[in-house]
Amino acid sequence: MSTNTSPEDKPVITFQIITDTHVTADRNHEYNLNFELALRDIAAHGEGSSGIMHIGDVTDHGFPAEYEEMLRILKQYKTELPGITFTLGNHDVGLGNWESRLGMYTSQTGMSGPYHDHWVNGYHFIMLGTEQGLPKFCDLSSEQLDWLEHKLGEQASPDQPIFLFLHQPLKDTVAGSLESQDWYGVTQDKELKEILSRYPQTLLFTGHTHWELEVDNTMFPGDGEIATMFNAASVAYLWTNEDKHKEGSQGFYVEVYSDKVLVRGRDSKTGSWIEAAHYEVFYPAVSVY
Repeated sequence: MSTNTSPEDKPVITFQIITDTHVTADRNHEYNLNFELALRDIAAHGEGSSGIMHIGDVTDHGFPAEYEEMLRILKQYKTELPGITFTLGNHDVGLGNWESRLGMYTSQTGMSGPYHDHWVNGYHFIMLGTEQGLPKFCDLSSEQLDWLEHKLGEQASPDQPIFLFLHQPLKDTVAGSLESQDWYGVTQDKELKEILSRYPQTLLFTGHTHWELEVDNTMFPGDGEIATMFNAASVAYLWTNEDKHKEGSQGFYVEVYSDKVLVRGRDSKTGSWIEAAHYEVFYPAVSVY
């Protein structure tokens, strides 16, 4: 896939996306080591970044010892990294008492609750999250959906992207979300799609499926009718179209220009770009090449 970005072009902002770190209490576990590798890669190649967006499953079970290990890893790179903003995943709150796990998540990540928003250099970043401790799915209250529609409308313009993050993908959109694959997961799937159809300049990034970025449907084109959606793979381990586990660690580097957004897949284990996962979304006409 070709790019129209010339050497003299400079992005307005840049940021990185990671998801499904599944940090455990064992500092030598592969998931923990992969998290370190991802942060090290961003520290080395993300100069000038406005932030890291984490799309959930921060920990493997939501245990206090896992958060302690996550914070220990982050502390190692604190001076070399931009701030990190967290999204709520099912593994963070779906495997025990909901209120207790949510309290642990908010206290350890510094997030205000299941959903929140942030403005970064004039761009809107919105994080959604489940309000029930479901094993796999995400349940969005009517209050959260109303809040989302209000937030999407704040200073909204068709020629400026809005960045939206939710752990679980919408059904039959990105990799791993087909009904037969069983890794879609928003109870209010129809309602959320209806809202996103009114704001097609939105870019929705999701995790949960772990599907590797090399597959064809990593990106679901909005074509001006709904948000453009991206599966962000996983830092801990990957999954394939053959429905098999695969060792690996992947995420996205995002560059925002005045007329487009460039989304580039990154393999943090090999320290290389994933050529098959290179996308440009242009504005104001929401079209993908």
